[in-house]
Amino acid sequence: MSAPPQTRGEPITDRRQLAAYLESGSKPTDQWRIGTEHEKFAYRVSDHRPLPYEGPDGIGELLTRLQRFGWDPVEEKGNLIALTQGMANITLEPGGQVELSGAPLETLHQTCAEVHRHLEQVKEIGGELGIAMMGLGFQPKWRRDEIPWMPKGRYRIMGDYMPKRGNLGLDMMMRTCTVQVNLDFASEADMVKKFRVSLALQPIATALFANSPFTEGKPNGFQSFRSHIWTDTDPDRTGDLPFVFEDGFGFERYVDYLLDVPMYFVYRDGAYIDASGQSFRDFMQGRLPALPGEVPLITDWADHMTTSFPEVRLKKYLEMRGADGGPWRRLCALPALWVGLLYDSQALDAAWDLVKGWTTEERAHLRAEVPRHALRTPFRGRTVREVALEVLEIARGGLARRARNDNWGDDEAHFLNTLLDIAESGQTPADELLAKFNGPWGGSVDPVFKEYAY
Repeated sequence: MSAPPQTRGEPITDRRQLAAYLESGSKPTDQWRIGTEHEKFAYRVSDHRPLPYEGPDGIGELLTRLQRFGWDPVEEKGNLIALTQGMANITLEPGGQVELSGAPLETLHQTCAEVHRHLEQVKEIGGELGIAMMGLGFQPKWRRDEIPWMPKGRYRIMGDYMPKRGNLGLDMMMRTCTVQVNLDFASEADMVKKFRVSLALQPIATALFANSPFTEGKPNGFQSFRSHIWTDTDPDRTGDLPFVFEDGFGFERYVDYLLDVPMYFVYRDGAYIDASGQSFRDFMQGRLPALPGEVPLITDWADHMTTSFPEVRLKKYLEMRGADGGPWRRLCALPALWVGLLYDSQALDAAWDLVKGWTTEERAHLRAEVPRHALRTPFRGRTVREVALEVLEIARGGLARRARNDNWGDDEAHFLNTLLDIAESGQTPADELLAKFNGPWGGSVDPVFKEYAY
C-alpha cells in the first residue's frame, strides 16, 4: 500500500478516460523496469509479540529512526505512517507488517542490492529497539485479536467492510505477508499476453514460494495458507479473472471489471470518506451517496484500482501477487522468475505455448488445490513440480538472453537457483518448516522467530 494519495487530477466524465489511463502505462522495451515489493512481520525479540504502533519499541519509533538513512516522513492525522525516498516507499500493512515498495529498477542485480540495503537498515534499527523481522506468508503464532491495528484511515474502512463479504478478509489484512513484482508492457496486445501467461502461472509461483503452514502455533493443513485466505476474502475483488482469457480482452474490459468492484473509500482533504459497497459507476454520474453531486478525479480511479485484489492486478503495469513472503534470497528470486518469463520475447512465447491450452476449469483446479498441496498438486497427468521445472527452465533462458551482467560478469539467471533447488527437491519452504516443527523444534513454532529472522 502506498502513502496517502493526493486529491488532484482531471475529473472523470467518460469511461474511455479510464481505459486511456491504463493504456498510458505502455512503454517501449528500453524503458521497462522492475519494481519489487515485500512485506515482513515485525516483533519483539523478547516475547515474539507483534509490535504496537505506539511506544518506545513500536512501529512509529521504527519509522522515526529509519529516517536517519535519508527517508522522508509521510504523516496521516499526525501519525508517521510511511517513508519515502525517491521512488521507493516504506509503508505499513494493517497489522504492522512493514513493506518496502522498491523503486523501478533496470536489473535484478539492482533489485537485490536494494532489498539487501533495506534489510540492513531495519536490522540496525531493530538491534537498537530489541525488535526483529522475518518473512513468512502467515503469522505463525499470534491470534488476530492479539495483533494491534495501525492508525491508517483506509484500514478502518476496509476492516469494517471485509467481514461482510468473506470469513478470512481480516486475516488477510492482519496476518499475511507477500512478495510481489510490478512489470511493464509495451502495448495493449503485449499487456494481454503477459496478463494471460502470468495469471495462468500464478499458482506455480504460489507452489514454489509456499511458506505459511502454521496458524496459532500449529500446522494448519496448508502449504500456503496465505493463498487460501484469498479464496474467502471478498469474491467481488479477488480470484483468477477468467474473462482475461476471452476473445476481445483489453484495457476496456478490465475497466468494466473494475467498475463492477464495489468501492471502499474516497480520499478528500487528508481524510478517508467511507464509501464501502458503493458504485464507481454512480460516482461518475454524480450520484455517490458518500459525496453527492461530485464526480471522481483521475486520482480517485487510481485509488479504486488498489482495492481489487486478483492474482494478477493491472494498473499502469502488471502486479504478480501469488507468492508468500520469505527470506532474502527468495525476495530476489520472485522478480527473477517473472522477469525471465515476461521480459524476453522468446520466453514469453514459450510460456504462452505452455499455458494456452489450459481450460478455465484446469486453471480453477490449480488455484483451488495448490494452496494445500503446492508442488504435489496433480495436473494434466503430472504434478505442479514438473510444470515448475519447465517454467523455471523457460525463465532461466529468458534471463540469460537479457544478458544483464553484474560487475563480475554474471547474468541474472543465478537469482533463480533457490527456486530450482525447491523444484528439483520437491520440498517447499513449508515442507522445510514442518520438518523442523516435527523434528528439532519439538512441536513448537517459537524457534522460527530466531532461525528465520532477517
